[in-house]
Amino acid sequence: MALTETKNIKGQPDVLPAALFGLCPHCGQKTLFANLIKFSGTCRACGLDFSRYNVGDGPAAFLTMIIGAIILGLALAVEANFHPPLWVHIMLWVPLTVAAVVGSLRVTKGILLILEHRNQAREGSIDGSDAP
Repeated sequence: MALTETKNIKGQPDVLPAALFGLCPHCGQKTLFANLIKFSGTCRACGLDFSRYNVGDGPAAFLTMIIGAIILGLALAVEANFHPPLWVHIMLWVPLTVAAVVGSLRVTKGILLILEHRNQAREGSIDGSDAP
């Protein structure tokens, strides 16, 4: 099921727009993030507790590796074709890498939290039983 195909309960925003704009998965207000990549504690509009969701550091690790591989490929292509000095590489690739990781981290963390909320995912509750 694609991200935009998930069931939309009345009043709840679609997954991708909610993640892009930091919308609360319950009420749709722009209250998901406290700053660039940190979640708010609760929604200021509806009171939904965001701290009960466990997004973890998985998105950061995968994004760093994926974006790092893409940037490395681009840097090698630029080096092979244009042979710029080292300072050009530093001025070009360092800010681009940071912007790409931070920008995509916000979206992926938002997607994971919204999907946790939609699917009512909880730690240790795969089948709904508490048995090991």
